[in-house]
Amino acid sequence: MFKIEAIIRPERISHVSNALEQIGCGGFNYQNITGQGKQRGIEVVTGRGASTINRSAVPKTLLTTVVAKDMKEKAIDAIITASRSSENGEIGDGKIFVSQLTQVVRVRTGEENEAAL
Repeated sequence: MFKIEAIIRPERISHVSNALEQIGCGGFNYQNITGQGKQRGIEVVTGRGASTINRSAVPKTLLTTVVAKDMKEKAIDAIITASRSSENGEIGDGKIFVSQLTQVVRVRTGEENEAAL
């Protein structure tokens, strides 16, 4: 089993969630976050005077899912394809982190590992 965490642009979350559902991965959650990576922030136009400020923290969305070994590559490919802002991608499209899990337990039934997914 693998935990996949993807940091993506907020405006791409519906594309990514649809792509995951299409490959049969219906269990995931996401939350809005802010942070800074290589993009190093954005320039924001403020007020009527068209002055600009630099924001070092950029709004992103963190999507988390847990998948079985046979679903891992499909899920990663679906996230990559759905989260790119253009054919070749752009700075700020995001990152994916994959971790191997040793145990998953469904609280309601006590089922473990892949039966709990």
